[in-house]
Amino acid sequence: MSTRTQVVDGLLPSPEPVRFVAENGTEVEPPAGYAVPEDERLLEAYRQMVVGRRFDRQATALTKQGRLAVYPSSRGQEACQVAGVLALRAGDWLFPTYRDSVALVARGLDPVEVLTLLRGGWHCGYDPAATRVAPQCTPLATQTIHAVGMAEALRRKGEDAVVMAFIGDGGTSEGDFHEALNYAAVLHAPVVFFVQNNKYAISVPLAKQSAAPALAYKGIGYGIPSEQVDGNDLVAVLAVLSAAVRNARTGGGPFLVEAHTYRMDPHTNADDASRYRESEEVEQWESADPLARLETYLRGRGLLDAEAVESAHKVAEEFAARVRERMNADPAADPFELFDHVFAEPTPQLREQRALLAAELTATED
Repeated sequence: MSTRTQVVDGLLPSPEPVRFVAENGTEVEPPAGYAVPEDERLLEAYRQMVVGRRFDRQATALTKQGRLAVYPSSRGQEACQVAGVLALRAGDWLFPTYRDSVALVARGLDPVEVLTLLRGGWHCGYDPAATRVAPQCTPLATQTIHAVGMAEALRRKGEDAVVMAFIGDGGTSEGDFHEALNYAAVLHAPVVFFVQNNKYAISVPLAKQSAAPALAYKGIGYGIPSEQVDGNDLVAVLAVLSAAVRNARTGGGPFLVEAHTYRMDPHTNADDASRYRESEEVEQWESADPLARLETYLRGRGLLDAEAVESAHKVAEEFAARVRERMNADPAADPFELFDHVFAEPTPQLREQRALLAAELTATED
């Protein structure tokens, strides 16, 4: 075997997505090179997925009630959201997209602060430096190159930290994504690119985005090892992401992981998904529900019983109730915050605009 062939083989993903658990919750032959995560990590993942799904349903309801301006649901993607967080340490950084609210909740962020962006308040309701979670990114793929810059900064500072950048399949069609891969490979930066391929970029199906056999193959051209995984199999996603993070942390450089999953709900509450996908397709993916699959698997191994399931759902209901109560309170809005943090020294134009707003508000009060 030539050196060139050996190098390419080291970059190639598995020919089929890595899987530990079938759709019906039964174990399958474990793939070589990956270990089943510890029992307690799997139980924690289950609890987080239960809370995450209930949070997602609550956020969707709040949108219908007018308490949120918009909400991009991640129902059906909970295995990806939770596994991505559990694969990281507290000192690692996460760069999320607008669809990753469940991941931020699993990370331990205040859910109301997570929803601040989607409520129409500040662009970011939490402190990125304190939480080591970047602001949720709405422009596609721009966060990926930011993640590489952060990873390189952490490496130069001598921190034993890894950066994970979440991205959707639509984002892989953006130039920033390809620039980020190239930049990360050249710098040998400790960053993991985690692609949640939910099959649609709003209404555009994957077949109209890429002709690659899988998005995981996009790492090869940049010299980045890659893997593809069944994104609805929490056990597999956690195993693969843990290996990718370990690779980055120990000097192996960047890694690309593609998770094959599905967005069960519309793109956002403003979208009519029935215009571009058939109900039969949605029903087929319903049978691959990641939460039901994990619960069946854990019950089959004797790690989960009816009492534990009931307890997890009770915690989730209490969590949702607290979110609902806090979100039903009207936020205190200061219109002059429009001018804060734009420039260290306000420009003459900003001062003029602020004065105009003050005059209009005074006139309204009179």
